[in-house]
Amino acid sequence: MTITSADPLQVGEAVDARPSRRLRIALLLIAVTQLTLVLDATIVTVALPHIQESLHFSNASLQWIVTAYTLVSGGMLLLGGRLGDLLGRRNTLIGGMILFTTASLMGGLAQSEAWLIVCRVAQGIGAAVMAPATLALIYDNFPDGQLRNRAMSVWAAMSALGGAVGLLAGGLLTTYASWRWTLFVNIPIGVAVVALAPLVLAPSTGRRERLDLLGSVTVTLGIAALIYGLSSAAPTGAFDHAHWGTAKVIVSLIAGAVLVGAFLVTEATVSQPLLPLRLLAHRGRAGSYLVAACIGVAFFGVLYFLTLFLQEVWGYSPAKAGLAFLPWVVTFAGSATISGRLLPRLGARTLLISGATIAAAGLGWLAFVHADSSYATHVLGPIIVAPFGVGLMAVPLASLAMTDVDPAEAGVAASLLSVGQQIGASLGIAGLGTVAWTIVAHRLAGQQNPTSDVYRGALAAGFDRGFLITAGAMVLALLCAFVVKSPSAAPTEDTAAA
Repeated sequence: MTITSADPLQVGEAVDARPSRRLRIALLLIAVTQLTLVLDATIVTVALPHIQESLHFSNASLQWIVTAYTLVSGGMLLLGGRLGDLLGRRNTLIGGMILFTTASLMGGLAQSEAWLIVCRVAQGIGAAVMAPATLALIYDNFPDGQLRNRAMSVWAAMSALGGAVGLLAGGLLTTYASWRWTLFVNIPIGVAVVALAPLVLAPSTGRRERLDLLGSVTVTLGIAALIYGLSSAAPTGAFDHAHWGTAKVIVSLIAGAVLVGAFLVTEATVSQPLLPLRLLAHRGRAGSYLVAACIGVAFFGVLYFLTLFLQEVWGYSPAKAGLAFLPWVVTFAGSATISGRLLPRLGARTLLISGATIAAAGLGWLAFVHADSSYATHVLGPIIVAPFGVGLMAVPLASLAMTDVDPAEAGVAASLLSVGQQIGASLGIAGLGTVAWTIVAHRLAGQQNPTSDVYRGALAAGFDRGFLITAGAMVLALLCAFVVKSPSAAPTEDTAAA
């Protein structure tokens, strides 16, 4: 990717204000869409007890409110990316948003378990179609250089902010309105996106090719099986145990591995593959996918377990727990903006190494929180430091994922970044849950009626160990960053002068 010193935004404004205004609105539309897709994975999390009471969910089926969305959206991402390449990304964005918005409306009106879960599945399908298109549309609409870097900063910020914003919004909506508004909130967003997209987004030309049906089926079912197996392995509470040895988990993981293997064999032999394997041969792109998976492990794990810690150990209300993540949101947004400005000067590899080091330090700090700690001394600092580090990594990751990609394959390349994050998130929640709840159960072993203080202490000990593992995931991301090769870039006037 060639980076120039000229600022296309300023040039556009000097010559013609209309393109500048169009691009600003286009960026707002893409950013809001991406934020909505990510936050919908977490916005219902803090509302789960209220949903359970309202719709009479069983304890076993309650997890499917979250899992149905992440499972389907993660499993279909590659297919969604390819559909964007074949049908045009603006078209798939609009079609996916219509489905997503309709499902949100029907989900908010749900009167039973099955009704809500079906709607969450439909939301996941819409999200899988839209998610790859958002990053690819940055490349379709913004010229290479500072303008594209800034647009990518905004997109990257929305991608990683979504989880924390979802917890914040979910807590406030559940407390002061109703759990149903965690779904209804998507409706005005969807209507605005569908109305504005034809006006401000440049159409991308689809390709007249056959869809790789065998590859589509094997990869969708394979990724979905892996995510299902990983999610099902996690204990669901302090007195539960890990489920790695159950038939459901073993069969899902084996089936997922076999299907993904069959998919790779298929892609190596068909003439028009769903995933051209050459996309994985580029060291920068492959490294970005691995780092994205590590971030998924660390940050979705932290968001999930810190939410539980705040409510179950410290007794926070859903609204207070959501507001506790506000520094996370602000810090990440600022850091991602800085990242876009630093990328042309420092390069992707330097930013990845710096960001992973800072994030690992912040998450390691969080591992020292305990039941009698305070938010100001043991949580506030880590949730400023850690997201600052990941914010520095966000734009380089997106840049590496799209480096030297044929425009006709941009949708698939973008979807691979999201696939890495989704699988990492599922692995993080399952793996960290296994470690955390196992330690909690060990601490409570032999105690028939543990006191509140003993129970809180056991929870804190288990969550601390989980937080420590998230720091380890960022250390692994750091190691991956060392082997990443930054894309070549033409020197800018500024750097040449320096």
